Amino acid sequence: MATMYVTYAGHADTPFDREHWIDVHFPLVRECWGPYGLESLAGFFPQGDGGGLIAVAICVFRDEAAMETALASPETARVMADVDLCTAVKPQRSLATPL
Repeated sequence: MATMYVTYAGHADTPFDREHWIDVHFPLVRECWGPYGLESLAGFFPQGDGGGLIAVAICVFRDEAAMETALASPETARVMADVDLCTAVKPQRSLATPL
């Protein structure tokens, strides 16, 4: 299993279309990356000051090879183009490594 965190930095005034992100973007991510081994996808919006984050997605892949294949796939261009419809913030990716 490989877990990728996708974070969006910002503050309370940073434009971010939450409805589009959950209702349109997440189904698109599942459609594009599911065939490559995406097993689950979740998102949340940090409460309080959010530590400088306005949204976090948690993408769980079958393994790291599946994640790398999904990210290198032609469908990733569709995923990234759709991010631009949610916000001007560029997402940052990080990989959680098991202890």
